[in-house]
Formats: sequence, C-alpha cells, structure tokens
Amino acid sequence: MSSSEADLFTLRRGASPLIVSVPHSGTALPAELQPRLTPLALRQPDTDWYVDRLYEFVPELDATMLVARYARYVIDLNRPPDDAALYAGAARTGLCPALSFAGEALYREGAAFEVPAAEIQQRRARYWQPYHDCLRELIAATCTRHGYALLLDAHSIRSTVPRLFSGRLPDINVGCNDARSCDAATVDLFRTRLAAQRQRSWVIDGRFKGGYITRHYGQPAQQVYAVQIELAQCGYMDEAVAQDPALPGPDRARMAPHQALLCELLRDWLSSRRAPAVSA
Repeated sequence: MSSSEADLFTLRRGASPLIVSVPHSGTALPAELQPRLTPLALRQPDTDWYVDRLYEFVPELDATMLVARYARYVIDLNRPPDDAALYAGAARTGLCPALSFAGEALYREGAAFEVPAAEIQQRRARYWQPYHDCLRELIAATCTRHGYALLLDAHSIRSTVPRLFSGRLPDINVGCNDARSCDAATVDLFRTRLAAQRQRSWVIDGRFKGGYITRHYGQPAQQVYAVQIELAQCGYMDEAVAQDPALPGPDRARMAPHQALLCELLRDWLSSRRAPAVSA
C-alpha cells in the first residue's frame, strides 16, 4: 500500500476468504474543507461510530479488513460513482452530501447549496476511486486464492432517523439486495443464526438492502458473495454521544455482546463456505 493510500484507508490483510469493508467510520476532513462546513457538520452526527472497533475481532478469523479514514461528508464510498439513487422514492443522502440525514445544512452556504460537479469529480478521483480500486483487487486476489470471496460491508446508523425511515430500526439489519448479492445458502445461514438468538431484533432485506458496495461487488455467479450489516447504534452505544463534539471512548462492555454475535455470524459464514483452495 502506497503512502497516499495509507492516508485514505487502513488495510489489514488476512488469508481467509472473508473481506470486511468499513466505509463510513472515518472522521478525517481535508483542511481546506473544514472552514466551509457548519458546526453541525464538523460534529459529523452521521458517522458510523465505532464500527471499525466493533470488528476488532477480524484477526481471529484471519480476515481482511479495509477501513476508510475520511468522513462520509467528504464523499460517500457506498454510493455509485454517478450518484444514482439506491432506493426509489426515498430521501437521498448523495455521493457528496450537502444535507445531514436529518435534512440540516452541512455547508455554510445553506440548505440550498449543492457541491459543484467539478468538485465532486475531484473528490471522486481523490477519495472514492482508490478505495474501490483496493477493494476490487482484494476481491480478485481472494477469488484467485480460494475460488470465491465473502464480502461483509459493515455499517451503523442512529436507530431513529425520520427523514430516512419511519419508526425504530431493528438492532441488526442484514442487506443482500433481495438475495441477489449472495446465494440462498448465505441468506438461510444468516436467518437461522439470527433467529436462534433472542437478545437482538433483526431483519433481512428490510429498509436497508445494501448500498453500492453490496450491490456492485456481490456477484454470486462469479463466486463473490456480499452482505451488508447495518446496526442500530443504540444497541452498542449511547446515541446521544454522537451529537457531542467531545466524544468519549466507546463503551467496551456495551459493545461486547454485539461483537460476540458478529464474530459468531462471520465465523459460521466462513465455516459454511469452506472449499479447497485454488493453487496460486
């Protein structure tokens, strides 16, 4: 990984077929962008708080983990490069958002401001493309080594965001693009494992069916099986701290049950897909 790439994301390489992508837990902001943002934007309330830490068990699975450093307000790595809508009829958050999830202005120019097309193009080349180039290479290398790849796109969000969805989200929201980004065996495994526990509510292909990463890279016919997990933040943290610029560290005791369940899910997914490795 080059020094410029190291500034954009962290990469932990593993030897197993599992790749964990974490595109939204980063909080870095370019120095030139910060003066243009509102105080609310600088607090970054729409961050996927501590998701990278929730998956700290990844080395136990010998999995690969790719974590973005920059905030989603710079550019959203889980949106299509052409900014096409992912959910018809739903409020959009955009490739380079100008509004928060709650509809508040992120730029000092006000709620009507839109990031200019030329600036979006620059950000796409600087931040979006290297992440996806790396992810594509990791998937290809994994398929060469094992004959297939398992891709988990890891996210979280506040449990209630009226502009984006009604009511309170289930604790665990599994998305597989209406069973198109993975095979039936994967969907059945997640359903069986989640139904066997009683601590967390869950749904498969509910409000969140997977974003660009799940939909684009999940190609079962090419032996790439992709699943998104979107966690309701109230299950593992105090959501109020996301509104506070002086964030405390994560509550490890509160995170531990989630980590244990996620680790079990991914370990079972790996075990269910074991196959003879392909010679390099």
